Amino acid sequence: LPADEELWKAAEEILGDRNSDEHEQREVVQSMAMAKVIAVESGGVGERICVDLTERLSDGEGMLIGSSANALALIHGETIPSEFVPSRPFRVNAGAVHAYCLMSDGSTKYLSELSAGDQVAIANVSGESRSATIGRLKIERRPFLLVRFCGKNQSGQVLVQHAETVRFIGEEGNISVTSIQDGDKITVRLSSGM
Repeated sequence: LPADEELWKAAEEILGDRNSDEHEQREVVQSMAMAKVIAVESGGVGERICVDLTERLSDGEGMLIGSSANALALIHGETIPSEFVPSRPFRVNAGAVHAYCLMSDGSTKYLSELSAGDQVAIANVSGESRSATIGRLKIERRPFLLVRFCGKNQSGQVLVQHAETVRFIGEEGNISVTSIQDGDKITVRLSSGM
């Protein structure tokens, strides 16, 4: 920057804001844990939302989604190709319209409330999180699976589309919802907040 004192002060303020944002992101990570899948059941048919972002996700990244704001499962982005569809690394097949998702500011919103331009939290197992902008939402009627989980004396659930492209992140990599079983471990964010 040029030797402009006001410009330097403004830059330092912006840096201070970024550092506080990074601290909030670390808090999200501190509550990440492995939870045990305790049941996988049919979830009927309903409206599911795919969240298409304005940037690509890396392997191991996804969104935190759940039926309760204090128990969110890490749903992997569609970065892995399958025999049925190519990868769509900008997409998270997030789940049913009623589910909560974690926003970049630490708040939650229902998937049905999201819109283009919103900033969601993108997280991974190793404790890093970042913000990504929604480009569009894709809503279609699809069959669901209800996955119930429990960890740290706290339980939760998430309804996700019954499709091989929907993946959780487990102890040894990602697990497709089509092969998940009772006893499997998945990454979740558990909190006592409401």
